[in-house]
Amino acid sequence: MLNVLRRGQTAFQTEAGVAGWRPDADVIWIDLNKPTREEELAVEAALGLQLPTVEEMEALEPSSRLYQEAGATFMTATLLARGDGDAPFSTPATFVLAAGRLVTLRYEDLRAFTVFAGHAAESGTASGSAALLGLLDAIVERLAQVLDLTGDRVEAASTSIFKRPQGGDFRPLLTGLAQAQSVTSLTRTCLVSLARLLSFAGLALEISTDADCKAHLESLQRDTQSLTDHASHQSGHIAFLLDAALGLINIEQNGIIKFFSVVAVVFMPPTLIASIYGMNFDILPELHWRGGYPMALLAMVVAAILPVVWFKRRGWL
Repeated sequence: MLNVLRRGQTAFQTEAGVAGWRPDADVIWIDLNKPTREEELAVEAALGLQLPTVEEMEALEPSSRLYQEAGATFMTATLLARGDGDAPFSTPATFVLAAGRLVTLRYEDLRAFTVFAGHAAESGTASGSAALLGLLDAIVERLAQVLDLTGDRVEAASTSIFKRPQGGDFRPLLTGLAQAQSVTSLTRTCLVSLARLLSFAGLALEISTDADCKAHLESLQRDTQSLTDHASHQSGHIAFLLDAALGLINIEQNGIIKFFSVVAVVFMPPTLIASIYGMNFDILPELHWRGGYPMALLAMVVAAILPVVWFKRRGWL
């Protein structure tokens, strides 16, 4: 899909990306969202650029993700898709500054793109470099929202872990913490990728020669670093909660095993007495003794009480 944003507009307009297509003079942002090969060729021909392939976008080497070519600055970052869903994932997105326009290439629907397009006119976006920095600002803000939502879930899980009734089910808590850890890890990966992109963006002529753009870029770099530190702290907190939950599970399991061990030890002496007098031998000294039965019962009770008293004195109960 080939979308364009014109100066002063608050929403994308979809155009037909066919051979011979040319952007109007007031177009400041060209967004290729899940484009066809025909649309890619049309934009490349119109701007005289060679857009990166999917393989180049997914590569980890800086030379494949951040470079300048034919007077344009190409920057690819890893972004978070469906951050508020059950199964978020990372996806590459390419940003190109060329001839005063911003060109973006992506293969997933990203909320930050739509949100910024709606606020572009209000923020007075009038150039490709301003559109790039405004879009990156929206992306960073979106990642901050994801971290905040994940942090709220982590705090709720923390309260549940340390205030839950004994014997409750830990599985929902562990599953929730594992999902929170996954989202936090993905978010931090995206922030690190954006930090690299922001450092390289300062080399673009449109930004390096504009004092306002440079100041905006420095602000984005500080925000990204702050969020990266926050994501690292949150990841450590989640790891602590996972360890705490597993520790509490072990304590409860040890308590259960301890209970059954004590019960087994308590009943071992009475069982021994009952086994002795339950043997089928003709000659047993107490077999015909009238007081044998009550004495055997008494011996069993005493044999059961003595281990309990011993355990309590030793502090094991």
